[in-house]
Amino acid sequence: MKYLNALNKINGLGPQKMRALLSFFETPENIWQARLEDLEKSGIGPAISQKIVSERPAISPGAEWERLEKENIQMITQDDPAYPRLLKEINPAPYIIYMKGEMDLNSAPMISIVGSRKFTSYGAQAATAFAKDLAAAGIVVVSGMALGIDSIAHAGALSAGGKTVAVLGGSLDDKNIYPRNNFNLSRDIIENGALLSDYPVETPAGIPGNFPARNRIIAGLSLGTLVVEAGEKSGTLITASLALEFNREVFAVPGSIFSSQSIGTHNLIRQGAKIVTGVKDILEELSLDEMEENTVSVPKIPETKEEEILLKILSSDPLHIDNISKMSKLDTSAVSASLSIMEIKGWTKNIGGQNYILI
Repeated sequence: MKYLNALNKINGLGPQKMRALLSFFETPENIWQARLEDLEKSGIGPAISQKIVSERPAISPGAEWERLEKENIQMITQDDPAYPRLLKEINPAPYIIYMKGEMDLNSAPMISIVGSRKFTSYGAQAATAFAKDLAAAGIVVVSGMALGIDSIAHAGALSAGGKTVAVLGGSLDDKNIYPRNNFNLSRDIIENGALLSDYPVETPAGIPGNFPARNRIIAGLSLGTLVVEAGEKSGTLITASLALEFNREVFAVPGSIFSSQSIGTHNLIRQGAKIVTGVKDILEELSLDEMEENTVSVPKIPETKEEEILLKILSSDPLHIDNISKMSKLDTSAVSASLSIMEIKGWTKNIGGQNYILI
């Protein structure tokens, strides 16, 4: 394994060439020690053969393996039963993936939720609702841990007590977790799911091409991809197109005709993506109807007269606290106190500026 990991540090040595080398040399150690002329005989070509010979003196297989162990990163190859079965179907599938966290990647269906970094309050509501309901149904929510809809989807799944997988565009060592603003979120994901990457340790996330490659894994892991919000040229659309390429379902949440963040999702719908307004639409389309019974929400039973009144007033449409006070005929302090308690119970959410929604 340590020699496979070291070979994965060689720039340009992709899964197809890795398989060719293993077929020719039989063991990773033989590849690592092979002479240039023997590498060329394997059929991988002179350029990558020269790269292996020129780059390997600077790589210590033992030291690289120790870094993995120190960071609690597991390495999974295509020949390992732990390798995700759906991911193996894409072409080319990464020969090696790295995982941080303790999770069986074949234990439950996975659905990815992706969207824009620039999101609206509506998009945040939709991503949270879908992530929570999918997680409650026993679906693993997959995303890319980017700022915006991705992060909201991960957090929504975790808040429902579910599992979530974040696929990163760099390596999984603490120093290279990206974006740094989501470092704490990455810790929560490790505790209740896993971080995945096909990059060896000490690979920064900012390298050109990393994120499209990351999107391949997101789409490849998932039975379907749900796009919540996307601008006209959003990178999110790459994941959707890859899902179609892999013969997976693509779902889209309709948005406001006045929002620039809905242009991409509406274009997907015009191109044949399935419009969804609730998790039931996704589960039915994927023939996962039997999981729907787990999504039944716990009824909100008011414990005070104030809570009873507020539950009748609040909905998924944001209401300012002043309007809530007028409609309920309760003074603002009573409304504020009740809303705070209801938010702790997970019934309401302040989406900013003292605007509240029912969740």
